[in-house]
This record gives sequence, structure tokens and C-alpha cells, in this order.
Amino acid sequence: MKAFFKSCTLLMNGKIVFSLFLFMLPIVLNAASGMWNSPLAGAPLAYTVTEAESPQKDYNGKYITVVYLENLGFGKIGQDSNADNVSWLLAQGYRVIELDYANLGKAVSPAINKDIIAINDALEVGSFCGLTNCSNYRSYVLFEGYRIARDVAYFKDDPGVYNWPSGYTQGDSMYMDIIYPANPREPVPVVLSFSYSNSYATYDSNKGTTTDAHKHLRLFLPYTLGGFDDSFLEGAPARGIAWAIADHPKYCNWGNGKPTGGANDTYKSYQTNPDAAQKVKSAVRTLRAKSWELGLSGKIGIYGFSRGSDAGAMAVGDRSVSEFENAGLHKGISDDVQAAALGPGVFDFTQIYNTTDDGDGNLETRCPWAWGALKDNYDLWETMGASYLVQSGQSAPVLFFYNTTDSHYYLDQIQKFKEKLEEWAIPPVSLVDYDNGHSVPKDSASLSKLYDFFDQYLAPPSLVEDTTQNRLLSVESKQLSLLLSYNAFGEELSLRFNLKQAAQVQIQLFDMAGMLVFSTEKKVDKPGLCTEVIVLNKPGLQQGIYQVRLRAGELSTVEKFVFFKS
Repeated sequence: MKAFFKSCTLLMNGKIVFSLFLFMLPIVLNAASGMWNSPLAGAPLAYTVTEAESPQKDYNGKYITVVYLENLGFGKIGQDSNADNVSWLLAQGYRVIELDYANLGKAVSPAINKDIIAINDALEVGSFCGLTNCSNYRSYVLFEGYRIARDVAYFKDDPGVYNWPSGYTQGDSMYMDIIYPANPREPVPVVLSFSYSNSYATYDSNKGTTTDAHKHLRLFLPYTLGGFDDSFLEGAPARGIAWAIADHPKYCNWGNGKPTGGANDTYKSYQTNPDAAQKVKSAVRTLRAKSWELGLSGKIGIYGFSRGSDAGAMAVGDRSVSEFENAGLHKGISDDVQAAALGPGVFDFTQIYNTTDDGDGNLETRCPWAWGALKDNYDLWETMGASYLVQSGQSAPVLFFYNTTDSHYYLDQIQKFKEKLEEWAIPPVSLVDYDNGHSVPKDSASLSKLYDFFDQYLAPPSLVEDTTQNRLLSVESKQLSLLLSYNAFGEELSLRFNLKQAAQVQIQLFDMAGMLVFSTEKKVDKPGLCTEVIVLNKPGLQQGIYQVRLRAGELSTVEKFVFFKS
């Protein structure tokens, strides 16, 4: 009740009002209001702050906050009301700051990203809408209609890989946050990014144990969304795309990490396989496994910058490496991605000696500490980079974004990776010199190019709004979404898909040599969500990667899955 009374004093036009009647009002009125100067609108917007009855706080005791943008210039995909979504967020313990755009016509993508950057910058320095106790690393900007699934575990870390800190002996789960539309009118695709800061445990020498001091730093604003003015992810829902951000695969401080028995700081600024690839592939599978529950289409894009680009690039290639694939969660679900936008990163460690004094001296010195000399261990070094995993034209298309004023070794890495993709007739797209140095795109033209690229491969639904009817115009998608789930114990493959109309449905299963090993066909008499189960008990069916082709009328799609026996 103390917090309730304090917020009520802010509510009444800035005047302190004491009234016993206030204490008779329901707890939902625990709110403060005011005006926030929007860079996009060029004018103040009304805001309302509502405190959760049981607030969640970060490790530093600051309030985990959601800035919820309402009444924008485009249509909602999530069909639940704003009141319902805000109530849900409050019930989860979030402080909610509602910003009312009053149906401002220019509050659309990518112009709205200007305000996202301003909000993150304010949170970074610790003052937003008169509040100085919002978390600066566990706060989020959500568009109306969206909710958040926070701390979704995607891999259990092996503390022996990087062997730091010395007291870290029990592996911790690695997590992702997923921002998704509640009760969507149609499934949406999602873009996954790996943080370019780090979650890691720390060692308390006084207690002889690890602490939670640096866990869940994937949204630590000085290093990620705020520090680089990176609004691409949080702005994606304004293009009909959900987003997720995961802990970086290298689960320790970037200034530390060594192999067991190796030299201190061997892994000062890079990651090693199979650990990194296992984590990335498990993250993609986990996200796809959550798709059906969260109203996602199963189509996944990757967005990566700097260290996050190193990690995200591991999902691009189509090469199957047993040691990479068979670890983590949700085995049997496809870890394919449909497209990737990658910033400067390291994609092929065998190329780091091409030019001396070009910015990667740290790698030139330390990589041999982990893997031995390049000339004697070339094959091992090759497996450490994402370029190794590209072995055919089935790899995902890539847009590279970078500035030519960045470190030379980044430019060399991008050029070599481009050449590898071009070998397999996968023409890369480039977004060049949008800024200076090591930075992300943030101007409207560059953001539009990034969103347009993902539109092409992820097929998000339309956000056109019929303002006279105040409802969304549904645009028929030419894509057919398919979500696969494999049960190794029963050797059952479940297919879930959404039909917009009755259709003749054909399901075919091919091995990687292109041979048809299974086929079935049936008539589905009505539109809606469909589930088909295939029992894979055919004698002689070998463990390995297979392709499932689904045809429904004139639409078709292909997805991969890994067949293995428990």
C-alpha cells in the first residue's frame, strides 16, 4: 500500500493529494502519469506507469520494466486487448510504462525505431519517465499486442570448456527471451540474435562459490541494445516479425577463459567448437519447439553483430556434423534457419593470418594456444568457423552489413565468407557504410533494407490496418508454415501446419540422397490447424537427416529433421 500511495500522489496532475477515498480504490490504480517527449512525434506523448503488486527486480535491486507502445500507426497482430496484455505483464511482476501514440500515422517502421533508441538510451543512464530505478539490463520495449517469454532455457553449459572462474564447477542453464504476439490472428516468423555482451558466473572467494552477479546480461544496455543504438530487434514487430535474444555461447567473461590445463585467458575474445555450434543449434531448435505454443510460424531468421555475428553465423550452413548436432535440447527438430543478417565477425579462423597488424592480433596470438599451430592442425581450425558449415546451395541466404572504416580483418572475413556462399550460388546481399567503424545500422534507409531482406524469406503477415473498421485486413500468405516434432521413443514424426482453405494434402519424406522413402496423401475438408503423425517404422530406415515435403493445393514447403533411435 505504501507504493500505491506514493504513485497516487504523482497521478493527480503533479499535485500531492491526500484523500482517504484513495485507499478504497482497487490496486490496479497504482499508477503514475505524465508526458514524455517523443523524438518521432516531435511532441510529448502521454505515459502511464503502473507498478506490479509483486515486482520483479534484477540482481542490483532495480525494477524489471516493460515500455509498452500503444495506439500506433499500424495494425496489431496480437488480438488480445492492451488492457489484457498490460494486466498479464503486471501479473508477471513487470513494471509497465504505457506510451500512448494516439494513432500517430508516422508511428510505423522504421521511423518508430527512433523512439526505441531514445527509450533505451534513457534506460541506460537510469532515468526514464521520472523513474530512476528501472533495470538497465533487464528492461524491454514491447509493441502493443506482444508479450514476453523470459529466461527460456536452451542449453546446459559445460563449465569445463572455458574453465572460468575456478569455482564454476556446476554448469548453468543458458537462456533466451522471446517476444511474441499474444493470440495472433496468424502465425508470425521470428528473428533470433545472440548477445554480443555476456552472461557468466562469478566466483566469490569469501564464500568459495559462484554468484549470480553477472547472469542474464544479454540485454545489458551499455553493451547491447542501448550502447550501440541497436533498435533492429525491438523494432521487428513493427514489420510483423517476433524476436528473441539469447545468451552468448561463450559463457564467461570475454577477458577470461582457458582450456582445462591450458594457459590463462586463452579464449580472451573468441569461442570454440563443438561447444559454440552445439549451443547455437540447440537455441534454434528450442525456439522452433516453442513456436506452436507462442503463435510463431516456425520460420526463423538470424541477426548477429560482432561476437553475436560469430555465433549466429553457425546457424547458416547446411553441413551436418554429428558432434555439433547431437547435443542440447529438442533433438530431432530442424535447426535450419531461413535467412541471416550478419554484421562484422569472424567466420573462418584459418584466414586470420592473411594480413598482419589488421586488428586481430589477439586471435593470432591465442588461437594456437587452444588448437595448436595452424599449419599442423588446419582441419581442426577449419571446423571452428561458420564457413566450414556451408557445403551446398541449401545454406541460408545472408545479408552482410558493415562499414569499410571498421577493422580490416572484419572486412577480410566478410569477403571470404561471401566468396564461400557464392561458390554454392547463394548470392549474398550487402549493406555497406551506413555509419563509421564498428557499429550497427540505425538510419531508416538501412533498417528498411534489413527488414525487407527478412520479409523476402520469412514471409511475415501484413500490418495494413482498416482504420474505418479498426481491424486488420488479412492478407493471404503464399507461404505454407510447417512445424515438425520428433518422438524418438515411438519413432513418431508429428507435422503441424495451418491451412487457409480445404485442400488435398501430400506428405513426402526424402533422404539426403534425394530418394523418396515415404509418401502419403489425404483430403483435408476444412481450414485451420492440422496435425498429422507419421510412424517411422519402415525396416531399413537409417538414422540421419531427412527432408519432409508438404504440399497443400498449390502451396508447398520443405523442412528438415534428424531421425535417430533412442
